[in-house]
Amino acid sequence: MSGRRFDRHSLPHASLANANLQGADLREANFREANLSGANLSGACLWQANLQGANLTQVNLTRVRLTGLI
Repeated sequence: MSGRRFDRHSLPHASLANANLQGADLREANFREANLSGANLSGACLWQANLQGANLTQVNLTRVRLTGLI
């Protein structure tokens, strides 16, 4: 999934544990209450993404762009 585009996708309650989303375009994506534990989001764009209630345990957030995060 590295470098992929998921902008504006709606993935509430999704199970993305340990997913490799490095460098992914996740602008305005809806990850409300999703399981992202252990995921690699290094270098991803999360501009205006919805992470309310998401499990972010041990997520790699190195160089993540978080502007406008909900």
